[in-house]
Amino acid sequence: MSNNLKEHFPMIREKDEVLSEIRASKKLLKLFESWRKEQQEEFLMLCTGVRGIKLVYDGFFKEIMNPEYAPERMNDFLSQLLKRTVKVLSVLPTESVRLADETSLVMMDIVVELEDGSIANVEMQKIGYLFPGQRSACYSADLLLRQYKRMRDNRQKKFSYRDIKNVYTIVLFENSPSEFCKYPDIYRHYFEQKSDTGLEMELLQKYVFIPLDIFRKKLHNKGIQSKFDAWLAVFAEDKPEIIEEVIVKYPEFKRLYEEAYVICRNMERVMEMFSEELYELDKNTVQYMIDEMQDTIDTQKDTIDGQKRLIEKSIADMIQMMRQLGIPEEDIKKKMQEQYQLYDEEIQKYL
Repeated sequence: MSNNLKEHFPMIREKDEVLSEIRASKKLLKLFESWRKEQQEEFLMLCTGVRGIKLVYDGFFKEIMNPEYAPERMNDFLSQLLKRTVKVLSVLPTESVRLADETSLVMMDIVVELEDGSIANVEMQKIGYLFPGQRSACYSADLLLRQYKRMRDNRQKKFSYRDIKNVYTIVLFENSPSEFCKYPDIYRHYFEQKSDTGLEMELLQKYVFIPLDIFRKKLHNKGIQSKFDAWLAVFAEDKPEIIEEVIVKYPEFKRLYEEAYVICRNMERVMEMFSEELYELDKNTVQYMIDEMQDTIDTQKDTIDGQKRLIEKSIADMIQMMRQLGIPEEDIKKKMQEQYQLYDEEIQKYL
């Protein structure tokens, strides 16, 4: 393969042309110069086809994958993902009773209603949250409650719990949490609630987790082997040779990339999109560092609390023994002052 995306997408512009348009506008030039050098280079590589476009960011994803404009794309992606034929009816608002600490680690987020009444939330995380299971369970519960309230309000006296349909929480990780490293050959994890007795009961909440970093390793070793692989490559890869492999094996994806490069020709629009993503990624890094630091602090606190309990018990046992031996209280008090000084020194080791 040529590794030259311009051969496939002639609308891609040369670097000099892109820079010329940026320099011709004070607004665009000011925005461009506000980026770091490596960010400027990343933007230029994206616009000129040196690197391909990954549809992992909210702006590109919602433009290219919007079910209102191209319903067949979201239908096909979710069908491949859920391993059954689905059809998207509508896009639902993402505003909800969302978790208070939900900030910028989510790069892309869309909620859709399927033909059978099910709800699917698809989101992309640049860096996987700590505690991904707990977090996803909370968000799934929120989606289920939203559906319940909507059905109850719409059907009123005719409402039945039978009206409540499945809720799918679908998370794609660009960099997955550590839990997924235990399964280095698996890049699709499906969860649902089941009984330990064999009793069957529909509990509605389903989860699909896709670690794209693990998929990329498999992709580099074995290439694209299925339509599902092709979809994940669209989200995970910006290497020209991978994009070429996608559009050669599955020509229907070419139109998708063409639309992305048409967006890139609107310089003001694509620069604003890119700038928004940079801002979100900067917040990602800060939030992730805060989360990791808090996790470390919590671990240290548990260690300190455990050491304090051990030391305090040892001192209490020592006091009791000294009293049983008839040692004067003054001597006990003096000894305890010495022990508490040692106690403080010991605790400092864990701070």
